[in-house]
Amino acid sequence: MVYRLGLIEYGEAYELQKRLHRERMSNEMPDTLLLLEHPPTLTIGRSGSMENILVSKEKLAAEGISLFSIERGGDVTFHGPGQLVGYHIMDLSSKGKDIRRYVRDIEEVLMRTLKDFSIYAVRDESHAGVWVGKEEIAAIGLSVQSWVTMHGFALNVNPNLEHFSYINPCGLPDRRATSMAALLGHSPSMDDVMNGIIDTCSQVFRMTMQAGPEKLPR
Repeated sequence: MVYRLGLIEYGEAYELQKRLHRERMSNEMPDTLLLLEHPPTLTIGRSGSMENILVSKEKLAAEGISLFSIERGGDVTFHGPGQLVGYHIMDLSSKGKDIRRYVRDIEEVLMRTLKDFSIYAVRDESHAGVWVGKEEIAAIGLSVQSWVTMHGFALNVNPNLEHFSYINPCGLPDRRATSMAALLGHSPSMDDVMNGIIDTCSQVFRMTMQAGPEKLPR
């Protein structure tokens, strides 16, 4: 099932993920992909450090940027409008129980989608995510419990790239962020990018993607 949820506060989406994760572990629901955007938010993964946030908490508060510490892998990541976030609640127990392959499959989805927009991105074997040169265009951070995944990817379509200067993206001081809009000179529509992600997810994961209603049942 695929749900397009629009702009949703990070805390609300986090609680929704946790509920869906519990339901997937108990086999009450199928594999599910949530596609959405967040208001300006920083998240720090379990291996992250506050040292990779380069501005004060006062500045974050003044600009209305939320801060969450969560259980996903990775360091600090920025989310904001214009960035397509995908949260995949997927049971890997019938798919080889191979977390490394799962990460590579997400990277493949992102690279194929970007290629369809004439952007040629690559993996970095040292760091999960998708890169154009040394600039990160998509971040990946996951958690897996009982072989069911949470969290996912964040693809920069047309976010405010200035906000990425507030952090060392993924904890890497020598890397910077880029976006589809910055590379193309114009912004593709979010709907077109979501359609591309859904199509390539279907191909890479070899599954039928069925659209759910705009709002999940509470």
